[in-house]
Amino acid sequence: MEIEKAIMFKEEVAERYKQIQDEICRGLEIADDKGKFEEELWERNGGGGGRTRIMQNGAIIEKGGVNFSAVHGQLPDAVKKAFNVTEDDFFATGVSIVIHPNHPLVPIIHMNIRYFELNEETRWFGGGIDLTPHYVFENDARFFHHKLKQACDEFKADFYPKFKIHADDYFFIKHREETRGIGGIFYDRLKPQNTGLSWQEILDFSINIGETFLPVYTELIDRNRDKEFTEKHKEWQYQRRSRYVEFNLVYDSGTKFGLETNGRIESILMSLPPQANWGYNVQPKEGSEEYKTLQLLKKGINWV
Repeated sequence: MEIEKAIMFKEEVAERYKQIQDEICRGLEIADDKGKFEEELWERNGGGGGRTRIMQNGAIIEKGGVNFSAVHGQLPDAVKKAFNVTEDDFFATGVSIVIHPNHPLVPIIHMNIRYFELNEETRWFGGGIDLTPHYVFENDARFFHHKLKQACDEFKADFYPKFKIHADDYFFIKHREETRGIGGIFYDRLKPQNTGLSWQEILDFSINIGETFLPVYTELIDRNRDKEFTEKHKEWQYQRRSRYVEFNLVYDSGTKFGLETNGRIESILMSLPPQANWGYNVQPKEGSEEYKTLQLLKKGINWV
């Protein structure tokens, strides 16, 4: 009976994540008003597979991915060591999103919600949302964090402050000594023992975070999509995108997990922008819009 329950729970998590993927893809197509997602169904050697959905060259979304996966099989030794576990068989499911807009005043956004299981005792939820503006607008930053706090507060009053600190620490480019963007929330290894919530409640929290994505990002698109921009703005956008690439290839745990578990390369690396520039020793002029943005790419800023 317990085995049946465990199987049913895994199936419920995967099914609800697929629904999140469907809802977000529909909503982003409406928001973009031109681009359409193309879907690739794929199977993983070793077990499971997923649905990769990519939009390219939309009216606002230059490149965006909304991916679902549910994979299982034997856990590689490198991952067992990283997770400090000894068992072989794993199950993992999740939705992963990265949107790169063509407009430099519309921010990059990332979301990931996921569930990982080795057995009844060793399983957890993880995820989060973070925002990477090319130019930081403080009203947008406050709106974004306020909505994340609301989503967290529905479940536990201490979730947002804890997860916000975790995001500041995680989305930090150590070799640049700057945050990737304005952060958001990031959490890992949530389970009843460390949250006081049931498994069903933690799943509901994960879904709530997923459902927060679309209204928040479409609002940020609408606030900024009609603003005029210059070639200088585009150059800065490409410069900031390069920081995004550096973080994802050097530090991002999801990228590492995907590569180490023989995931689909195109799906894993869909997080990279279509174009990025690495100018040598770029130093914005003091007082410029670019300089002001750099001053806000720091840990510990209270946006709510």
